[in-house]
Amino acid sequence: MINRKKKHYLTLREKIKKVLLVCAGVLLAAFGLKGFLVPNGFIDGGVTGISLLVNHITGVPVSVWLVVFNAPFILIGLRQIGKSFAIFTSLAVVGLSIVIYLFDFPVITHDKLLISIFGGFFLGAGIGFAMRGGCVLDGTEIIAVYVNRKSAFSIGDTIMVINVLIFICAAFVLGIEAALYSILTYLSASKTVDFIIQGIEEYTGVTIVSAKSKEIKEAIISNLGRGVTLYKGERGYGGSQYSDKEIDIVFTVVTRLEVSKIKEVVRQIDRKAFMVMNVITETKGGIIKQRPLH
Repeated sequence: MINRKKKHYLTLREKIKKVLLVCAGVLLAAFGLKGFLVPNGFIDGGVTGISLLVNHITGVPVSVWLVVFNAPFILIGLRQIGKSFAIFTSLAVVGLSIVIYLFDFPVITHDKLLISIFGGFFLGAGIGFAMRGGCVLDGTEIIAVYVNRKSAFSIGDTIMVINVLIFICAAFVLGIEAALYSILTYLSASKTVDFIIQGIEEYTGVTIVSAKSKEIKEAIISNLGRGVTLYKGERGYGGSQYSDKEIDIVFTVVTRLEVSKIKEVVRQIDRKAFMVMNVITETKGGIIKQRPLH
């Protein structure tokens, strides 16, 4: 009974955390739009950029177009990702539209460079917090995932093509200069999204294949204070005395600031060690934070 209550409490706490993240995302995105981009005629990429562009052409409030243009992508998300995601995203998009329509934010600056950088920053921060909360404020990512599953195009390729088309249209409608500043806005927003999602400490997974795996494991634990995982493997290439024999494969997770240090540690033990590194956007559990060394 106690375990059930504890489990329910943890689930409720996680839900509250997600709701707070999405609310913060909505407010930050609304501030970026009303305080920087909309009053100065700048746009961003994705569905938000399309909404801003059509708002400039028609005069219809951007809050209306955000709902209209995101609706079909939310339906795709319902089929491709799930009901919970679609409902949460719908509420977030509608919430953003309501905040933009009902509340006035002070226009912070009319300097074009500041508008493009900080407008993109606040909009990107809003999108990033919403994504951490389990939904999106821009349907571009949804259509990119859908196209990726149905064709040979990657998610990055799809987003790039969509944004290129948007900025080409912006060049004709808003002018070349405004379109160029809008590209800077998009770059600022996308980098901010990456920063919010990945966090300050971006982790790197390191896989090490070496005949001296035991020594490397002990060095990582003692010198870096990191936990390691050992996989049982078998070498199948090379003419050394260790080829085609069982070997322990070392895996550990470090921050990107520690990558050079782990390379140095491994190099000192085995210069011929094979290392594979890949970016990890999120970790949970285990010994991730560095332990104090004695």
